[in-house]
Amino acid sequence: MSVRGAAEIGAGLEPARPARPILPGERIHVVGAQGAGASAAALLAAWAGAKVDGCDPGGPSQYTPALEAAGIAVAASHDAAHVTHEPYPGRLAVTKALTAIDPDNAELRAARSVGIPLEPWQQVVADAASGRVLIAVAGTHGKSTTSGWLVHALVGAGGDPGAFVGALLPAAITGIGIAATARRGSGAEFVVEADEYAGNFDPYRPDVIVLTSAEWDHPDVFPDGDAVISAFEAWVRRASEGREDKDLPVVLVANTGDAGVAALVRRLGDWSGLVVRTALDPAPDEVELAGHIVATDPDGTLLRVALAGEFEHDVRLATAGRHNAANALGVIGACLAAGYEPEAVLAAVASFAGVGRRLERKGEAGGVVVYDDYGHHPTAIRETLAAVRQREPGRRVWAVYEPLTYHRTAAMLDAFAEVLAAADAVAIADIWAGRDPDTTIASAAGLATAVAARASGKVSVAPGSVEATAAWLAGAVRGGDAVLVMGGGRSYRIAELLLEHLEAR
Repeated sequence: MSVRGAAEIGAGLEPARPARPILPGERIHVVGAQGAGASAAALLAAWAGAKVDGCDPGGPSQYTPALEAAGIAVAASHDAAHVTHEPYPGRLAVTKALTAIDPDNAELRAARSVGIPLEPWQQVVADAASGRVLIAVAGTHGKSTTSGWLVHALVGAGGDPGAFVGALLPAAITGIGIAATARRGSGAEFVVEADEYAGNFDPYRPDVIVLTSAEWDHPDVFPDGDAVISAFEAWVRRASEGREDKDLPVVLVANTGDAGVAALVRRLGDWSGLVVRTALDPAPDEVELAGHIVATDPDGTLLRVALAGEFEHDVRLATAGRHNAANALGVIGACLAAGYEPEAVLAAVASFAGVGRRLERKGEAGGVVVYDDYGHHPTAIRETLAAVRQREPGRRVWAVYEPLTYHRTAAMLDAFAEVLAAADAVAIADIWAGRDPDTTIASAAGLATAVAARASGKVSVAPGSVEATAAWLAGAVRGGDAVLVMGGGRSYRIAELLLEHLEAR
């Protein structure tokens, strides 16, 4: 497999630049507007006063209702006329993936022909946050849960943050009365989920950074784990540049319980920012913010939190899993760095119930409980399976996985097989290609076979499409089972369709 650099994937896009305020009345056209991130960019720009429209041939999605509520028109196809009719857009916002898989797209070509800047949608989000205290949540795993949790905690502690989160925030927290991946807030802080893929986080110059983990992922752009750590290091160092007008240094809230994050912190010995280390069960004096899991049960986790020299407090988390206890420490550290009172922060952290597609309980039918999760990396799958066993003790647990991209599946096949084999039964849906140009290097059947080789006697099958997988499962599960659906692409439909089948049965 070839490894492509960020410049190759983002070819033709304007380079990242410092954020500037969105101008009232400026026209912004968003390509792929019904995606998680692009929809947030469209909403935030519209709320800032821009005239926003978009297109997306993929059709309506779970992010569409918020766009409709904001009056943002989204065309159902790509068309050069979206760009070339006057008044021209001041810029065209797009995902880097499109520039990689369809560089000759009609709208991109038309924009270039009339001199309209092409920018990643992340630049629009950064501009919408201009002038505010930017809190960025980064890491290989846990970004969406942690950033959504941070938004919830800031609101609960008395703040009114704006935000972009890569998962649906519940309607009660978005500020617009409808679920969305953006929050309309006018307070001092702005929370952003910052993705390392191909430099997607480059437009963000945060004041506070939460780093959850640093592990090898995205094998199409990172040859190894060291390359991932180097990307995070370069971004963290860049955040400290050009801050002569800022009174305080950049704060990095670093989960040094993660080996990759600990390695990064060791590299930052000469960095001008402030590092706040967090970890579960650290050795004495190793971290500034420590946590210890006192007890777990199906309803959540009791976490003891200790801030060196200041307080020790038990907080009851509504979330499950050791990884979420670690995420909670990052949220607490970021809130304290932003100046919020510990008591208010801890109370708010305790009331967080989750965000969309992150260990989301979709329902129960015929005695079968169904969960949906975005997990698409071996480490995430391992931790999510453990969390489901905490939630549903004594049940037979199905791991149902739609692999996200062929290159990731091929590069990590053995690791995927190992973690999936820990489930009681496994079903692998067809691989979601995403931005992959080569769909021959891996297969769902190949992964199912690799799982079976490690789980003698356990069910491990590859039924086919999302629809076929849901239909097959409906005939295979039995009362008392717990089904955990994981993956990107259209895997969320497996959970929905399975429940429909079970209810009909």
